[in-house]
Amino acid sequence: MKLLYLSRADVERVALDMAAIIRLLGVAFREKGEGRVEMPPKPGIHPKGDAFIHAMPAYIPGLKSAGLKWVSGFPGNAKIGLPYISGLLVLNDVETGLPYAVMDCTWITAFRTGAASALAAKYLARPRSEVLGILACGVQGRTHLLAMAALFPLKRIYAYDILPDAELRYIEEMSVKTGLEIIGVDHPKKAVADSDIVVTSGPILKHPRPTIEKGWLKPGAFGSAVDYDSYWKPEALAEMDKLATDDLPQFRYVRSTGYFQRTPEPYADLGEIVAGKKPGREREDERTLAMNLGLALDDMAVAPEIYRRAKERGIGTWLPL
Repeated sequence: MKLLYLSRADVERVALDMAAIIRLLGVAFREKGEGRVEMPPKPGIHPKGDAFIHAMPAYIPGLKSAGLKWVSGFPGNAKIGLPYISGLLVLNDVETGLPYAVMDCTWITAFRTGAASALAAKYLARPRSEVLGILACGVQGRTHLLAMAALFPLKRIYAYDILPDAELRYIEEMSVKTGLEIIGVDHPKKAVADSDIVVTSGPILKHPRPTIEKGWLKPGAFGSAVDYDSYWKPEALAEMDKLATDDLPQFRYVRSTGYFQRTPEPYADLGEIVAGKKPGREREDERTLAMNLGLALDDMAVAPEIYRRAKERGIGTWLPL
């Protein structure tokens, strides 16, 4: 009758490595593709503008994981020194229903999002992809570089941000962290045109003013639209040979709320691809794109392993129920 509370610092101290996160997501999405996951589309409230607070429940039998993430995204927080994404995650015992852990979800959200994109890239990008384009040099720009570097033989990264100072900080920090060549560019097209993999991770906007135009993404390249369709013009999305998402029911639910009004219907979700029910990349020259929405599945794949490692190492605070 007690639970383990893990603060953001506690979760970061566990420091689950990116390769392990990608592996856990692979297991979870295979379970999803085989129809063994319970995960309703996430409901949400929207206190102001493009801000959101979402409830994200999921149950993964194969990982004996059940829980809920209560997460917010407030684009204006950066101006007052607060994180864009914040929230809490609760894990419940699958035999009794009792909660056994509560943890900050900021680090988990950042890293599992990059891992989900990398998992999609494993099936949709060319295996020898060497050049990565990052558009928006924030938290997701950082975790996506780490995730892609865990799976692909990257040699060069192009980085673009509308804020030159943010771009410069990114180059300085991530060059040291990864040892890779990172080149700052002054126009988004320069981060797209020569890249094998392109990641866009700006704020999610219901009424975006997209930037990436038709023809910028070269044949054979893969894109990861972390910010929904906020960065990609409809004409650019229309020329994709394959557009996938992480969950078709959730994609359609989000569309019903006003997003994706000019985005093509995805041909498959990531679970179907991982389980081998739908094909991934089939030709060298295919343009492919993953528009992952962020699933409770991702969080419930990762959180139990963080709990297990924290418990082993004596990290966190035990609280009575």
